[in-house]
Amino acid sequence: MSEPVAKQPSILGLSTSSAVMMVVFTLLFTGLMAGTYEATHATIAKSAEDEQLRLINDVLPPSSYDNRLLKDEVVLGPTPELGLASGGHVWRARKDGKPVALVLEAVAPDGYAGAIHLVVAVQADGTVGGVRVTEHRETPGLGDYIDPKKDKSKSGPWIDQFRGKSFATIPPERWKVKKDGGEFTYRAGATISPRAVTNAVARALQYVQAHREELYR
Repeated sequence: MSEPVAKQPSILGLSTSSAVMMVVFTLLFTGLMAGTYEATHATIAKSAEDEQLRLINDVLPPSSYDNRLLKDEVVLGPTPELGLASGGHVWRARKDGKPVALVLEAVAPDGYAGAIHLVVAVQADGTVGGVRVTEHRETPGLGDYIDPKKDKSKSGPWIDQFRGKSFATIPPERWKVKKDGGEFTYRAGATISPRAVTNAVARALQYVQAHREELYR
């Protein structure tokens, strides 16, 4: 009596088995990725929000407002007055429901090495609350003192000279660096970067002056 011959799996059977395994693997991987996203998405979003708020609080004391600042915003379309080719944001600070300040994104397109991105706080009375550079490519050790993190003068960073200034104290035509006949200092050998920032801050003040009512709505 001969031995029974083992049945060989068909090509169709092998293909079907492989396909089923691939589907199961894909479903498991997708489920794992979805679970990871759900577990980390809230943490990542919270971290980004904290960083955004930290930057805003550099130009506007958190004790000066009591609203949820990041939720009280105006989304701007392209706004050439602020150098925003693709649009940007304005955050509205309020206390007891009353306007306190506007925090605007702005861009100085004419930095030495390209665009300089800023946030500018303008208080309800038209006074600059503070200015911070958020992104730039200015020359290290020369023009990058516009960024207080790079400024060697830690006790009095260059960019803090805008704080407390307004068109009431300095007329618009004087919002220039001293080399151009204006009021604002600069460091010898590096005029282009501070000139670009000074002009951008002046444009932000002019924008708020022209659009204050609609921005606070």
